[in-house]
Parts: sequence; C-alpha cells; structure tokens
Amino acid sequence: MLRRNLLIALGCGCLALTSQVSAQTYPERPIKILQGFAPGGNADAIARAIGQEMSKGLGQSMVVEAQTGAGGTIAATTVSKAKPDGYTLLLATGGHAVAGALYNNLAYRTVQDFEMISTITYFPFLIVVPSNSKFTNLSALLAAAKANPEQISYGTAGVGSTHHLAGELLASMSGTRMLHVPYKGDSGSLTALLAGDIPMIIAPPTAVMANIKAGKLRPVAATGPQRWPLLPDVPTVAEQGVAGYDVQSWAGLMAPAGTPRPIVDRLNAEVQKALLVPAVKTRLEEMGGEAKGSTPEEMKVMVASQTQKWIQVVADAKIPKQ
Repeated sequence: MLRRNLLIALGCGCLALTSQVSAQTYPERPIKILQGFAPGGNADAIARAIGQEMSKGLGQSMVVEAQTGAGGTIAATTVSKAKPDGYTLLLATGGHAVAGALYNNLAYRTVQDFEMISTITYFPFLIVVPSNSKFTNLSALLAAAKANPEQISYGTAGVGSTHHLAGELLASMSGTRMLHVPYKGDSGSLTALLAGDIPMIIAPPTAVMANIKAGKLRPVAATGPQRWPLLPDVPTVAEQGVAGYDVQSWAGLMAPAGTPRPIVDRLNAEVQKALLVPAVKTRLEEMGGEAKGSTPEEMKVMVASQTQKWIQVVADAKIPKQ
C-alpha cells in the first residue's frame, strides 16, 4: 500500500511539473479560436479583432475558424472536448447561455466544462420600427400590445435566439402578449420589416444601423441598462416603463476545463492589453459593442447568471426545448 501511494504521489508530482513547464513555455505554436457562426459575422469579426492584437503579445498567430450550426453549440462542443493546453479556444457569445437554457441534450455543460478567460465586449439589441410607423416610442407600442393581445407581432433571427428570448422577457415584464415571428437570421426579419410584413423587430445594431442612417427605420428602444452611446437619444426599455429590463449580448473567450491556471492568466492578461488598444476598441464599437474585459471568476459568475435567467424565460414562455 505504501509503495502504491508513493507511485501515485510521484505520478501526480510529474503531472504538476509537466503542466508547470508547459505553462512557462506557452505558447509554442499557433492558437486556434473557434466560433460558431457564419464567417464575416459579428462573432467572426470580434474573434479576429481580439485575436490579431493578442497574437502580438503572445508571439504566435491566433487562427480563427468557424464551426457553424446549432446556435454555436457545435463549436462549443469541439472546444469542450479539446485538449486543455491553451491551443484551442472558444469565442463564446450570449447565445452560449441561451443554448444552456434551450437545449435538452448538449454534449457539454455550459459553465463547468470550460475555463473562462475574459469577456471582450457587450452590446444591446435595438427594437426597431419602420420610419413611417405610428409608434414613435416603445411605450405606445406596448400600450397597443396590451390593448390587443397577440395582435402586435415582432420579428427576430429565429426561435430560441437571444433576440427571441429578449422579446419574451419584454412581454413577460410588461404584462403584454405579443406574437413572435421567427425568420432565418437578422436579414430575414429586416427584409420583412422593410416590406411592411411586421411592425417591429429586435436585432443587433450592426443589422439595422445602415437603414436607420438612411432614414428607413426608427429605433424606439435599446435593450441594455444604459442608452447605447452611438444612439444617445434612443431611450432604454427600462426608461419606458419596464423597470429592471436589461438584455445584452456579449462575447468572451473560453478554454476547455482543466486548462492550467497560468495559461488562463496569460491569455486573460493579453485580452486586457488588447482591449486598451484604440484600434481594437474602435472596431468593437463599430460592431455596436463596448469593450469590456473581466477576470475569469467574473466571467464565470456572469455566464452562470445569464444561463439561469434564460432558463426561467424559456420556462415562463413555454418555449419548446430543442
């Protein structure tokens, strides 16, 4: 028994030493960032903006790869199963927490199967109507929805999207019953809005800003806790009678569970440095976001809290689990 215990102790010591040496020499080759959405989209652009800057401090390139499908869960599954050595990372978005609430049989646990590195950016959604709409503010729109249950519809990028759950939360908190109309992506809901098929949509700023600037659309509310800096005259949902309403999407970096803490700390430090670079901050702002990093612990608390929030929304709205 003594010999067996000694061998176990020696084995653990060797593993710890190997991990320590690996962390000290990290990184020795390019690092891959997986993201689960279309190339050229918001997640892809965020991963490239932060990765390009981080590579300067790390001394290795950061290669962004799209593994699209199932609301980002395919990419998350790949990263959760990857070797925890810091060479395979996930660019997770707010959809990561939504997936944890919406999918019955994920191949990973939303929080426990990842080491959080840092948040990168937060951005609100915009509630938008056509420029000729009779609704000039969200309060008027909600009053009409309350007077006419399920007669006021809103479009989103699809069932189970963060946009959809933002609408369900709005209906719940405002005491209204609105009709959700799902489309295939933001472009589908935007096309329907411009065609007059629906009275409003919930969408990220990047999807609608061009048409807002062109005078075709009117934003009536921002979903975050404060007014969005690029549209400072547009009040928040909370300012228009729905106290406490706060829906933001986010993006951040994660690694597989078990990644050595020195590697996590190194990556975290490079994220913080990158977010201070004016060009990176400007690029994130152009995509509608606010550059905002975190500690690994802060990100873990945030993701867990978001997942629980959406679990409750899914249950209250009776949205079928996928």
